Amino acid sequence: MVDLSSAIQLLQALISTPSFSREEGETASLLFDFLQEQKVSPKRYLNNVYSLCERYDAQKPTLLLCSHHDTVRPAAGYTRDPFAPTVENGRLYGLGSNDAGASVAALTATYCNLYRQPLPFNLALAIVAEEEVQGPNGVEALKPLLGNISCAIVGEPTQMQAAVGERGLMALDCTAHGKQGHAARSEGDNALYRAIDAIEWFRTFRFPKISERMGEVKMTVTMISCGTQHNVVPAECKFVVDVRPTDAYDNQEIVDTIRAGVQCDVQPRSTHIRASGIADSHPLVQAALKLGRKAYVSPTTSDIALLRLPALKMGPGDSARSHSADEYVYLSEVEEAIEMYKKLVESIAL
Repeated sequence: MVDLSSAIQLLQALISTPSFSREEGETASLLFDFLQEQKVSPKRYLNNVYSLCERYDAQKPTLLLCSHHDTVRPAAGYTRDPFAPTVENGRLYGLGSNDAGASVAALTATYCNLYRQPLPFNLALAIVAEEEVQGPNGVEALKPLLGNISCAIVGEPTQMQAAVGERGLMALDCTAHGKQGHAARSEGDNALYRAIDAIEWFRTFRFPKISERMGEVKMTVTMISCGTQHNVVPAECKFVVDVRPTDAYDNQEIVDTIRAGVQCDVQPRSTHIRASGIADSHPLVQAALKLGRKAYVSPTTSDIALLRLPALKMGPGDSARSHSADEYVYLSEVEEAIEMYKKLVESIAL
């Protein structure tokens, strides 16, 4: 039995152990040892730790409980040691406490407490690596080892509300080309001016199809780099665009539309983080609603995009605290999550 005290101790141990994306080896060992102590037969693949319930039956559907143990690097402005788990006024401070250590602790407690309980479906647990960078050695690498997963609860900070959809994500590296010349003689073809025209297109263009659930595709120019010195007309101007796709478009369709609309090179860093959602009629959603959870569409991405199966994003904490200086989670949020996850799992009719 993993009680609240044990879950908080696990969370504190995770905070104390650096686990930057692609460097999660120590926390993977920590999680494996914890699950071993609970006698739930953990396994490890790369820096992913997972377990399948004692009564696993390949003929039954499987519900996956999934979260991640990697973190971003500490934000500028920390006034505390990010690796010192400190409790003050009901808050537990530390890097990864909110995103997503609290979800890891609560889901792990839930899984251990239900591991031997007869359920009408299989229960599986996966605490994965590389979520913050959408890396290839995280949930995508682990998924084939988990069997036939029917659906998932993904632990991320949602204030324990039910995120039934999330936008996708694409970062576009764009390059406008011109011709170098001397500024004093009005020579050349200014790549910066060409970039300005393209940036204006990104600012004003609206994709015609609007998702009923997610609204419009959102595009934001976030970075720009240009020029070598004050008197040289630049031959090249680079800028970056953050694109948040909806379920109204395929990611490649969005890229093709952009390339047709701007006079510059457009290179997506990746097109695999797609918008995702789960039907309102799905048993996971219905069970959450019956427990008084509010359904909404999340503006942030998660491993749901890589799982590519019906999934509900729900966890303790608040995404507004994620990646921020002096990150924290309320102890009461962890307690609520453990109680709510158990009720949710026990009430699902797959």
